[in-house]
Amino acid sequence: MNYKQEQYLRVESLIKNSNIFNGDLGNGIYMRNSHPFILQESQNNLFSPSRKAVLNYFENNHISWWKGKLTNHTLSSQIACLNHLFPIREDKEAVLSLIRNICPDITDILEIFSDKYSPAYIQFEAVSDNDHLNEGKLRRGSNCTSIDALIYGVHKDGRKLLIPIEWKYVESYGNENKSLGDSGTTRKARYTELINLSSQLKTEFHDVYYFEPFYQLMRQTLWAEQMIAHKATETIKADDYIHIHVIPSENRQLLNKKYTCSKMGMEETWRSCLNDQSKYVIISPQKFLAPLSSRNNDNLLDYLSTRYW
Repeated sequence: MNYKQEQYLRVESLIKNSNIFNGDLGNGIYMRNSHPFILQESQNNLFSPSRKAVLNYFENNHISWWKGKLTNHTLSSQIACLNHLFPIREDKEAVLSLIRNICPDITDILEIFSDKYSPAYIQFEAVSDNDHLNEGKLRRGSNCTSIDALIYGVHKDGRKLLIPIEWKYVESYGNENKSLGDSGTTRKARYTELINLSSQLKTEFHDVYYFEPFYQLMRQTLWAEQMIAHKATETIKADDYIHIHVIPSENRQLLNKKYTCSKMGMEETWRSCLNDQSKYVIISPQKFLAPLSSRNNDNLLDYLSTRYW
């Protein structure tokens, strides 16, 4: 049984035997079909104490949900990211503790004021103010490079750091080559020159960059680099970055697959594409949030442990 199947069974058991989904009975409709792991009400997918704030945040910052609306699919990685991080976004010391656990040289974090509504220490579905990746009109969460979660840190040497976070849950990927066809031509026109100019991405791996999950990681790396290169015109003015990739360690279908574009596993493949290994960190959700155990976050940690861990 793979990790995704295990999580399906976990959710079905929680729906039947707990109140983790606020009494939702499951068997909701998704893609025109009913499934036991699909909720009747999408709002029950969110951690209850944060639910109203999440909905207001998305609406008032004009952020698109994945596929256009709050999903009732319990294995959504967007929902997982929000449930893990949104409850602490206003707690400076909590957010700082997560980042210092990864990079002890981060001494401070700053509010992200490109959120016009409710700015705090974590931003969700982050985009740049201006289009630096040749993607056209920028809308948070839709049809452009959006960062699942973003933290804005200060290094002990005074540098300001972007900390983009890519959040995975049960994802696994096939072998689609996104450089093929008319859409592939469009993608290569957008990103080829940026890859060639990148100080982080090795140019000999163009073929790898158009297979998932590396296509996402490539675009996020370019996003961070271009945010820094154009900091004079961006609200978030950064000098460097650390790219965090959150993946459950049990998701072997994502981590251990031998990718056709490299004949290696996910982390080994991606690290082979990078010049500076210190700028990429891969970590499980449990380890990422471990510093919260010494703080007053018992309700959140109990919820995450029951639902996800």
